[in-house]
Formats: sequence, C-alpha cells, structure tokens
Amino acid sequence: MIAVGLSPGRRATMLIASLLLPLLLADTAFAHAVAEGDKGYIQEISGVHLLPFVYLGAKHMVTGYDHILFLLGVVFFLYRLNHVALYVSLFALGHSTTMLLGVYFNVGINSYLIDAIIGLSVVYKALDNMGAYQRWFGFQPNTKAATLVFGLFHGFGLSTKIIEYQISPDGLVPNLLAFNVGVEIGQLLALTAILIAMGFWRRTAGFWRHAYAANVVIMTAGFVLIGYQLTGYFITPA
Repeated sequence: MIAVGLSPGRRATMLIASLLLPLLLADTAFAHAVAEGDKGYIQEISGVHLLPFVYLGAKHMVTGYDHILFLLGVVFFLYRLNHVALYVSLFALGHSTTMLLGVYFNVGINSYLIDAIIGLSVVYKALDNMGAYQRWFGFQPNTKAATLVFGLFHGFGLSTKIIEYQISPDGLVPNLLAFNVGVEIGQLLALTAILIAMGFWRRTAGFWRHAYAANVVIMTAGFVLIGYQLTGYFITPA
C-alpha cells in the first residue's frame, strides 16, 4: 500500500532492496553453506544417490544469496540472450570446475576467507556496473575473464563446505556430478526469475534513473557479506 504512489522505476528499486534485505540479516546458512539438515544427510549416506544430490544442488543455488547477487550483477545490463548465455556459461564453467576438482582432490580453503572473496565478487560486479573502474582507473577490466575467475572462487566455496561435511567416497563421483547438475538447474531457475523481473523493470521509464541506486544496494550487500565473513574469521577459534 505504501508503494502505490511511487513511480514504476522507484517501486522496482524498492523491490530489489526488499529482496536483498534478507541477505543483510542472514546467517551463514544463506551465504554459501549447506543447511544443517542437508549436512546430516550428506554425512550419513553412502553409495550412489543421484536424485537427492540433484535436489541438494538445486536447493543450494536457489537459496544462495551470494550466487544470486552475483548473477544479478552479471546480467544487469545484458539485453541479448546470447550474451546472457555466454556469461552464465563462463560462471558455470568456473563454478563446476573448482567444485568438482576441489572435492575430488580434497582441496579446501578456509570457509570464511573464500566466502569473503565471494562477497568481493558481488562488490566488484556492482562497481563494474556503476562504471567505477573507467572513472577511477581509465580502463575497463575484461568482464568475461572476471566472470570466469569469480566463478572459480564460487566453486571453491561450495567444495570447501562439502569437504567439511565429509561426504562418503563411496559413489563420490556420480554424486558430485548429480549435485553439479542440480546446481545448474537451480541456476537456470534463479536466472529465469531474474531475467523476467529485469525485463519488466527495463520497460519502465525509470530504469536508467534507478539502475545506479540498485547497484549501490547490490554493492552494499556484498560489503556486508565481506564484513560478516571476515568477522567470523577473526573471532572463530582456530
């Protein structure tokens, strides 16, 4: 009822802010972790369980605010579907590679530090959308390379969590592949919702007036993620 008198562009900006608000209040379960119930399931089972791992992968993606924030930033100014497909594929390639190899070869990184880097990826992309690098440094970073590199870090974030939960080596490879398929399904679902919302917003007269403010909100959420994770790193006993 409060938003009835607002312009469509301002309502869209408020909508993005309201969608990101849970991130500012969320605990690590909404950053890059696996829920406690899923953690227990992963620890208890052994053997090949394809459908459950597909479900777990999809659930992780659609409830992972860090993933969604980064995807939102990546597609914010992409209008052609082939461009969206290219960037999302680069992100998926990076994410899948380090998630699969990290778990298979037992390569883990401190979860607080890797999640802080993932928060940094959100900040980086928001600043990119705001044209900050061109104004500050006079050049435009390679956006495709950045998407791939940060995708690698996002994958390490998940592999680190899975390693901590001691997934059984029995059926490891097919279960990991099923999990990755689920992640990609979840990514497509999240991306579809984002593109539909962005499509409606872009048709309004206020999109360009409020796009900068929306990216400030995204950047702020990324800084909150960084601060939250670094605080956890310094106050959690080794």
